[in-house]
Amino acid sequence: MAISAAGLEGIVAAESSICYIDGQAGILSYRGHNIHSLAQHATFEEVIYLLWHGVLPTATQLDELKAGLVRHRGLAPEVVDYLRRVPNAKPMDVLRTAISMLGVLDPLSRETGEAANRERALQLMAQVSTIVTTFDRLRKNVHIINGDPKLSYAANFIYCLTGRHPDSVMERAFDVALTLHADHELNASTFAGRVVAATLSDIYSAVTAAIGALKGPLHGGANEEVIRMLLDAGNASRGVEMARSMLAAKKKIPGFGHRVYRTEDPRATHLRALSEELGRRTGQEELYRTSSAIEKFIRESKNLNPNVDFYSASTYYSLGIPIDLFTPIFAVSRMSGWTAHILEQYANNRLIRPRADYTGPADGQTWIPLAQRT
Repeated sequence: MAISAAGLEGIVAAESSICYIDGQAGILSYRGHNIHSLAQHATFEEVIYLLWHGVLPTATQLDELKAGLVRHRGLAPEVVDYLRRVPNAKPMDVLRTAISMLGVLDPLSRETGEAANRERALQLMAQVSTIVTTFDRLRKNVHIINGDPKLSYAANFIYCLTGRHPDSVMERAFDVALTLHADHELNASTFAGRVVAATLSDIYSAVTAAIGALKGPLHGGANEEVIRMLLDAGNASRGVEMARSMLAAKKKIPGFGHRVYRTEDPRATHLRALSEELGRRTGQEELYRTSSAIEKFIRESKNLNPNVDFYSASTYYSLGIPIDLFTPIFAVSRMSGWTAHILEQYANNRLIRPRADYTGPADGQTWIPLAQRT
């Protein structure tokens, strides 16, 4: 008899050497490197390499990765033309379709080996950032910024989005945020990507499926709800009252609780500090104070901890990022993890085909002719 669990909770669906989570102890690590160590020491480019190759890069390997990301950064004219034609579309819809277009335009489409797929992963990692920043500038009717090859991945994103070079603190804050979102084991979008890859479909189809899963409000998008709640509240006391009213109405407070963690989400630990520091630097301190007050109230009232979405909301807002780009930025970061998992799936593939616990009528139902049915 098949083992049944709603939402596959607790079911091991794959072996993977990429990401380890201990929800009881609040541990998250990539390839054995604890997230606290990576947040403190690593650059996002080093994390990309680590996820793809299993080890931290040497200086030469890191330079090669950076050069590859710069080399693949530009978009085909067909993609830019598409982005120009849909200024009023939802950014996640735009991103999903643009990524799918990359598959149509892939010059290596007939090559299916590991080398070709690693090159595609590099292209996807480079161009997902360009798609998001280019779309935002086109919909605002301002000129496209092609990027600065001297900038880091994080700094280049902010520059191409806003037209301003970030200072070192803002660059580092966004770099850490990208690292914290890079991977999270078999979350819904990663699992969707692996399911598609397991059919030996192409990497673009797998990533498109992952983006489709991330678009769902039960997976991505919570930080958008959080920032709207914070902005609507305006201050800490009002924020607590709003949270109290939501609890009384049995409404879920966005950014709290997690399917895996039973203690504080280790990513929230760093995002809390980033929110506070950026708030001071950008004049958004009230957002952090409101967040902190709501956190204290929810912990005391419901014994719930904030997850990765709660403090990422005020962090991104303080960086000047439009609210409807919060989830696409999640995808920008998670592209590193998605592609790592897809490459891993290809390397040791077995078609993912679970069973269902059937709850319908018993076999052997009597056939009723059409004329006799009521």
